[in-house]
Amino acid sequence: MTLHALTVDRLTCIRGGRLVFRDLSFELAHGQALALEGANGAGKTSLLRMLAGFLAPVAGKVVLHQDDTQIAEGETRAKRIGWLGHLDAAKPQMRVGEVLQFFARFYDASASESDITAALEVVGLVRLADLPCQYLSAGQKKRLALARLRLCARPLWLMDEPLAALDAAGKTLAAAMISAHCKDGGMAVIATHEPLGIASERLPLSGAG
Repeated sequence: MTLHALTVDRLTCIRGGRLVFRDLSFELAHGQALALEGANGAGKTSLLRMLAGFLAPVAGKVVLHQDDTQIAEGETRAKRIGWLGHLDAAKPQMRVGEVLQFFARFYDASASESDITAALEVVGLVRLADLPCQYLSAGQKKRLALARLRLCARPLWLMDEPLAALDAAGKTLAAAMISAHCKDGGMAVIATHEPLGIASERLPLSGAG
């Protein structure tokens, strides 16, 4: 599926009684990446959670535009979103390949064994397909999360610090995957504390509390 745009209109966020941001508006077109920048507590993760539908805004709205349809309801919006957060979503006892099989079913991606192998090949984990996830390093778990995003083929990627725990080669890989996703017509919103190394729009968040 292809999304034409993401529209955010006058969002207000309050967490724990503290105003994080208010009246936040922006628009992202298909093929674009947006880097959320700002200090800890500025609201980057909260904004990502609102876009994903995990957190309800106090005011404002989030709309995805697909063909002639505007998608504002959180659960419907979530079906177009791939999420990469701080938690690796890899159960220790599951093998690397099994994790991708599970998420392919969860996302209804209809992925074949060859699709799973290809996704692991891209992130450099194909030789570890049968290894339990408890033996992966933090950087390898992040690579597995990137493989999950690629495999599940959701048009909007929401990514919270995707470069964290990655070595130089891993950061180059992540940047290349985001660029390829956008080149194919996808969109990405990325919270980051470091340069992504790709062409992107920028949204500095300063917080309001």
